[in-house]
Amino acid sequence: MRDILRLRTGRVAVVLLLSIVLLAVLGPVLAPYDPLQGSDDILAGPSAAHWLGTDNLGRDVLSRLLHGAPLSVFGTALLGAIALVVGAVPGILSVFLGRSFEWVSLRVVDTLISLPFLVFAVAITALLGNGLLQALVAVGVLISPLFFRVARAATLQVAGSQYVEAALLSGATVPFVVRRHVTGKVLPVIGVALANTLGAGLVVVASLSFLGIGVQPPTPTWGGDLAADLRYLPLKPFAPVFPAALIMITVLGLNLLADALRDVTGEAGRALLARTGARRRSGTDRPGSGGPASDRPATDRPAPARTAPEGVSA
Repeated sequence: MRDILRLRTGRVAVVLLLSIVLLAVLGPVLAPYDPLQGSDDILAGPSAAHWLGTDNLGRDVLSRLLHGAPLSVFGTALLGAIALVVGAVPGILSVFLGRSFEWVSLRVVDTLISLPFLVFAVAITALLGNGLLQALVAVGVLISPLFFRVARAATLQVAGSQYVEAALLSGATVPFVVRRHVTGKVLPVIGVALANTLGAGLVVVASLSFLGIGVQPPTPTWGGDLAADLRYLPLKPFAPVFPAALIMITVLGLNLLADALRDVTGEAGRALLARTGARRRSGTDRPGSGGPASDRPATDRPAPARTAPEGVSA
């Protein structure tokens, strides 16, 4: 975390994401109105009573955005957890559990990649029912092949190391080897993929709400509010700006975090951080920079002249 904060992109990402998380945690408490409470003042613009205006049913837009933050943010986090369990765990184990498990897992991944996303999402919701959890399961299963391939590729590099082979030859079990030797090497790579995927997952969940799959109205979500606002675009052109801006800020923060993680964990990023640290340390040793060299007393005495050794003409 300290290395991430040394990068400008990392600091911006942390500020944006912490703001979104605080909004999701405190949003329902800070909301000035009940998000389901309507009024006769429909499609009103921003005012002292309603800072962001009202929607087509007279409900306060700010209150709906604040109440919709937990479902949008924590739903996206649950989506990432589902994708990790379904994708990353089998990807790591496919390297150690033999050819049969490897062949079956690879065929399942190829099948999931070939499935049309919208058709699969509709099929899952028709089978399990229409709701947020069903939509998250559908999206999580469909994006799990990405984590499978990333985790498998990173594990293959680690599995060929001498210390892993020595541990297996000495009788260590696969869970012990994975926990002790593999997880620490694979997690940074998976973290980069996760940060990138969560941004796309938030957009996908919002798109499902836009299509009527997932959370059903009148429950507030950013995607659902965006879909409702677009229907009244001629009457209130700026209405979709507010939910779209929250989605864009969250996606931007996740993408910047992914860039910072990649810079920190990659070879080029570590070299850049090392050079930056070296420049900072050398800057403190320069005279006048406040470092140790600036504390030495200055002198006006000239440097002693160099003399040629005896027997050598100048």
